[in-house]
Amino acid sequence: MRNGPASTGAPVTPSDPLRAVGRRATVRGRLMTAVVALTATAMTVAGVTALALQLRASDARTDDALRRSVQAFRAFESAGRVDADDSSATSPDPSGPTERWTSVSTLLRKAVENRVPGENEGIVSFVGGELAWRPANETGAVRIDLDTELMTFLRDLPPDDPLTGEPRSVRTDVTEYRLATVPVHLEADPGADGLMVFAFDRGAQNAAVWRIFSTYSAVGVAALAVTSAVAWFVVGGMLRPVRVLRDTVRRVTESDLSERIEVGGRDDLADLAASVNSMLERLERAFGSQRELLDDVGHELRTPLTIVRGHLELLDPADEADVRATQALALDELDRMQRLVDDLVTLATADRPDFVRPAPVDVGRLTDDVLEKARGLGDRRYVVVSRADVVAHVDAQRVTQAWLQLLANAVRFSAPGSTVRLGSEVAAGRLLLWVRDEGPGVPREEEARIFERFHRGQADRVQHGAGLGLPIVAAIAAAHDGRVFLEHPPPASGPGVVFVLDLPAVGLVDGGSESPELVEPHR
Repeated sequence: MRNGPASTGAPVTPSDPLRAVGRRATVRGRLMTAVVALTATAMTVAGVTALALQLRASDARTDDALRRSVQAFRAFESAGRVDADDSSATSPDPSGPTERWTSVSTLLRKAVENRVPGENEGIVSFVGGELAWRPANETGAVRIDLDTELMTFLRDLPPDDPLTGEPRSVRTDVTEYRLATVPVHLEADPGADGLMVFAFDRGAQNAAVWRIFSTYSAVGVAALAVTSAVAWFVVGGMLRPVRVLRDTVRRVTESDLSERIEVGGRDDLADLAASVNSMLERLERAFGSQRELLDDVGHELRTPLTIVRGHLELLDPADEADVRATQALALDELDRMQRLVDDLVTLATADRPDFVRPAPVDVGRLTDDVLEKARGLGDRRYVVVSRADVVAHVDAQRVTQAWLQLLANAVRFSAPGSTVRLGSEVAAGRLLLWVRDEGPGVPREEEARIFERFHRGQADRVQHGAGLGLPIVAAIAAAHDGRVFLEHPPPASGPGVVFVLDLPAVGLVDGGSESPELVEPHR
């Protein structure tokens, strides 16, 4: 058995993603990691590049000083060189303009005496492989003669050293040097071999550069800390709408879609919050419509099923008249159920892009066709009051379906033999298709709800309407980017109500006519 604390909670499963969020890196943390990493990388690359350039420049200055020292020594040596058979050679005269070198030891001693080492510079000379001379005044200079490892290296240099007179690097346990060596041979002193050495302590020469880099590193770390702190609060402020969105989504449930996000600002996150609010509103409406639809459909379908079931239970198979009457009633109720299902299918497909298929349509001819089809709706006097002789871009079948539905409503709520007027016209860039009846009209209190699904007025309930006709008309109008509305005509023109299909006048080819009896819509 493994030792350790026992689990006190349920494990996180894929079905519980919100609880697993806490175990994953947050967006704020990932952004901060990226910002700090990029900033640190940029500062490091800049610092290392600057350090490398400064060290190279320092080495270049040291090498230049070494070359000048070598050139000065060779000039000093050449000025006093004397051949072995030169009878005029005398001992060097310090008061004369030029000394004549008769021995390697004298030459190296004079060269060391005449040279004052610079800061971090060291000078020594060898005669016969042994350390011979070093400067007496070494203030600020480097005692390279105390570095036994370097002395051993210099003693072991071969006579034909290929780097003679050129700067080179030598690292010992003490430090790293940049040095140049010059072998010395005089024909006047053939038995002696000399070596002049100029060296700089490279570590000491570059110490100032390293101090600057250390200061830069300290400032960079402080700047990175300040940048990280500022970025933490800035990123936190930027991601606040995301956290609000997360918390809001967590509170949203199937039964409660009323949560909304407070929108502030005009950036992309504000647009995201507004879009989520719009989505929640659509979901709330969709869920509400779905529940209402299920309730209404269940009620509408349950009624004819109950009626059919009740008559079948009371049916007397031996009574032929009762069988025929029950059969007629069942078929009538089934027809009503079929119409209800067809209407529901129409409404369910109203949001699809192919619900309407606009094409050029002759509105005048469409008006005449609707008039002919309306004659079979009931015993009424149908009159075309206005006729728009234009070609518009609409779906002829859907528009005919909506127009006939308005005519069917007019027939349902008007008396036999009364007049039903219809017309089409173009006004203010809109195509208006309308129907007017002479019925009792629509009560003011029901006007706002007559286009809702399954809403039935008092007359509808008497005539057993399903309350889907006008919603279908509204859906067809909306699919054309239009609307349907009703208007009450002036009392002087008689009873009734006017229903108007208000559609965009798209693709018009010709002008139209206006009807004096049409009540203009309020816009």
